[in-house]
Amino acid sequence: MSGKIITISREFGSAGRTIGKMVAEKLGIPCYDSEIVQQVAIKSGILAEHIEERGENLSASGRFSSLFTLYNLYSNMSKDDIIWHAQVKVIKELAEKGPCVIVGRCADYILRENENLVKVFIYSDKETRKERIVNVYGERTESPEKRLRDKDKSRAAYYKQYTEMEWGDPQHYDICLNSGKLGIDKCADIIANL
Repeated sequence: MSGKIITISREFGSAGRTIGKMVAEKLGIPCYDSEIVQQVAIKSGILAEHIEERGENLSASGRFSSLFTLYNLYSNMSKDDIIWHAQVKVIKELAEKGPCVIVGRCADYILRENENLVKVFIYSDKETRKERIVNVYGERTESPEKRLRDKDKSRAAYYKQYTEMEWGDPQHYDICLNSGKLGIDKCADIIANL
């Protein structure tokens, strides 16, 4: 396979999804995000709405139930584990098709042995992220600080559970970009130019 697979991991509200789509457009390659959810739903038999919420975020019950599935992996998997295994399969299949951008879902870890992989982490300051989740995402039901904290904490727990690594640790990525400082367009340009 020629060309790169680019994975975009991101803090909530850092515009990582938007940047991923812009990079894919600049390079003329597919960007996989919500498409993964639909394919995981088909493979797992779990509703897409559940996968959307739990595909990157470890549920409270999932944090504990996965401990028990180690004893009986095949007959008593938690919903989180079923989603994880289907997600791994889908992400590997998408990467085998050719160059693409994959947003989130631990794709950086799942594809870690791929020699054509570029792993990106997008972050930003809290003020920029708070402004984005209110003005762009339209989230106003709870305080932006709480939403950022809860979402990032959940993503970090999910990443730790399935990769045994620390989410956002710069040593796991090829490049980390501050979208609040650099801007969304500049981040997309930098990644595309890699």
